[in-house]
This record gives sequence, C-alpha cells and structure tokens, in this order.
Amino acid sequence: MAIPDKLLTFFRRDKRLLLHFSLFLLAGFLLLTLLVYLLPPSFIDVELSEELQEDRNPLLDGLMQGISWFGNGIVPGILTVGTALVFLLFRARREALFTLLTALAGAVIYVLKVAINRPRPTEDLVTIIEHAQYQSFPSGHVTFYVAFFGFLTFLMYRLAWVRSWIRWSVGLVCLALIFSVPFSRVYLGAHWFTDVLAGFFVGLLCLIGLAKWYSSKPTE
Repeated sequence: MAIPDKLLTFFRRDKRLLLHFSLFLLAGFLLLTLLVYLLPPSFIDVELSEELQEDRNPLLDGLMQGISWFGNGIVPGILTVGTALVFLLFRARREALFTLLTALAGAVIYVLKVAINRPRPTEDLVTIIEHAQYQSFPSGHVTFYVAFFGFLTFLMYRLAWVRSWIRWSVGLVCLALIFSVPFSRVYLGAHWFTDVLAGFFVGLLCLIGLAKWYSSKPTE
C-alpha cells in the first residue's frame, strides 16, 4: 500500500486512537494551563532556560533567531498565503483552502494568550535575546510551526502526484523546523518550557483536526 493510501486509511479508520491521543493532548494542555495560571515560573522552566543558554555564542544566537524567523510578524501570513497560491498553480484548490485554514491556529492562540495572560520571561531570571510582544502562554511560534509545517508535511505524503524528491525535501525541512523551534524560543528567552510544550499540544490538536477533516473526502 502506498504512503498516501496508508495515511488516508489511518485518518479514516483509526478513530479511537486519534480520539484518545487528542484527549491526552487536551488534558495535558489544561493541566499546563492550570499550573501556569496558579503558579509562577517553575524550577523546571528556569532550569531548562539556564541550561539552553549556558553555552551562548553569536553563531548560536543567529541560528536560533533564524529558526524562529518563520514565525515572526507577518511572515506566517505570507508563508500561508504563498503556499496556498503554489497549490492553486497546480490546480490543487482543496489543498490551498486547507492550507489557509491553518491560520485558524493563530486565532486560537490569540484568544488563549489574552485569556491566560502569562507574562514573558524577564531579565532577572533569564537572558533575553529576543524581546517578544504579547503574552507568553502558549507559544504562538510553536503552535504555528506544528500546525502549518505539520500539515504541509502531511500533504506532501498524502498527494500521490508530488515528486519523491520534493516530498522528502519539504518533509525533512518542515520536521526540522517543527522540532527545533521549541528550543529556539526558550534559548532566545522569549518563552518558558511550559509555553512551548503547551504550544506543541495546541498545534498538534489543530493539525489532527485539519488532517482528519481533509481525509474525510477522497483527494485526486
């Protein structure tokens, strides 16, 4: 069975597994929310930030800022619209639409940030390399990377007409960004560990929802 067929089968049939995993993610997020709402930054938050920043140097600063760049300012919007336009060029209208829907993750994050209202890390606790705006919890960068780059990876392996070298190249770059951005955000002093973990949970929930919805109908 080809990879696209396996993915389609998984998202259509393994409903119980997806439901249990989604409930686990939701429970984890709610627990983290309760902890950060009631308590100041934990020992684990501060300790992990100090560990990541212990060997700081200009080269690593630049690398971490580069990893986070795709989530800065209007870049996520440009990436989302640009990717949708590429799909439209290949007459993949449904894929273009669902790519645009990944932007809903940003709206979810905005509401959560305002509701929870957790302050950013401060210079008395960690080194601040990037002075970020808005509230800290959950991480918008991490949520966007998981939802957008995760869904793009899903499409690469779902669409049979995508050439193998493109599939692997895009997939590897996307996965590298997804798994490196949490370290980048903590290293830069923009977030606590609990912020990026919660962002990962929310991003995965958005990704699962989109992938499940997309897989509910056959793709040409």
